[in-house]
Amino acid sequence: MAAATRHDTGSTPVIARPGLFHARMAGISGVVFAVLFTVGLVLLQQAPDLEASDAEYVAFYSSGSGNVLVALGLYVVPFAGIACLWHMIATRTLLQVLRPASWSQIPHWLHLAAGVLFVAMLYSGAAAVGAVALLSQFSNVPAPAPDVARALSSVGYSMVFVYGVRAAGVYMITTTGLARLAGVLPRWLAAASYVIAAFLLVSVTFHPAILLVFPAWVLMMSILLLAHRPIGETP
Repeated sequence: MAAATRHDTGSTPVIARPGLFHARMAGISGVVFAVLFTVGLVLLQQAPDLEASDAEYVAFYSSGSGNVLVALGLYVVPFAGIACLWHMIATRTLLQVLRPASWSQIPHWLHLAAGVLFVAMLYSGAAAVGAVALLSQFSNVPAPAPDVARALSSVGYSMVFVYGVRAAGVYMITTTGLARLAGVLPRWLAAASYVIAAFLLVSVTFHPAILLVFPAWVLMMSILLLAHRPIGETP
């Protein structure tokens, strides 16, 4: 098919014009996701972490200013999730345009499941971490005991760091494989993507930096998609 024509040059591939629209949509939504995810993470990280003392929990949720930032982060995260879903669907559409038979392959559907699961874990984890801040900001009742706040944070950390990070790793692996077969991913980026995905799958850290690995990879992929040129068009 003419619409499925693509070339793998080993650096920046080019694709036929019918697939260029989907590449642009995937690229733009990926950039939006990376930015919103980072902003949301920074805001939510204002809340005390699991190692914080009881006094730090009481001081934070009694001050009010920190609660505002965490509550704001709760409203940013949903838009990051929407952008992630948009990026995923646009990417899937692009890959299916380039390889129409890919819909019948297991990675094609595992890619969808991993993306949806990541967003679900992101939403649930953010809600748990920010629950006390939201309660303190929009209610006149006293803040829960530090043990309650710490328990909610533990649930949120588990959802994001344990489950969400693994879902992100599977998403990266399936996206890399499908994109490589479609000829829109250079070899160096495919190799790097597999290494980064493996790192996410075996990671056991709760450091916030680990959560930036996935949006950084999405941003890298998005820049690549936005750099595509239609076949026959000179740079």
